[in-house]
Amino acid sequence: MIRQEEVYKIGRLGKAHGIKGEVSFQFDDDVFDRTDADYLILDIDSILVPFFMEEYRFRSDSLALVKFCDIDTQERASELTGCDVYFPRALAEEDDTPTLVSLVGFDLVDAKGNKRIGTITTIDDSTANILFELEDGRLIPVTDDLITDINTKERTIKMEIPEGLLEL
Repeated sequence: MIRQEEVYKIGRLGKAHGIKGEVSFQFDDDVFDRTDADYLILDIDSILVPFFMEEYRFRSDSLALVKFCDIDTQERASELTGCDVYFPRALAEEDDTPTLVSLVGFDLVDAKGNKRIGTITTIDDSTANILFELEDGRLIPVTDDLITDINTKERTIKMEIPEGLLEL
């Protein structure tokens, strides 16, 4: 059984495309194309299920058409509409540089005092200023200058937090 902490969300399936079982896939992270992945994990009624890809093709920077094995009709593909798509953290870690999306669920640690600040629940990249949102709602700006270490094994990010930022 696949556990939630073993994966991270990379997108969502849209409508069926054509009659041969393709489905549109809106993604935030193209890790499935950068690593050697034969499958994606779909959330089917709150159960994480691996689906092997037969093929995929990009339509834009954030949209692909995916053909899963054994999904060969428009009706079968339509059943997958709206499913969240996840990727295994273990496969993503083979890629040397973690993506922003893969950092959701990591603990943020103050590099000065080694004190845990909180867990990252979402990444706000809707503006030029990217922010980590913590479980308590605090927003922490993300810049390479502030991040001192990312430990994918321990799932921690050490940052030099500017003085006074946590009191806001």
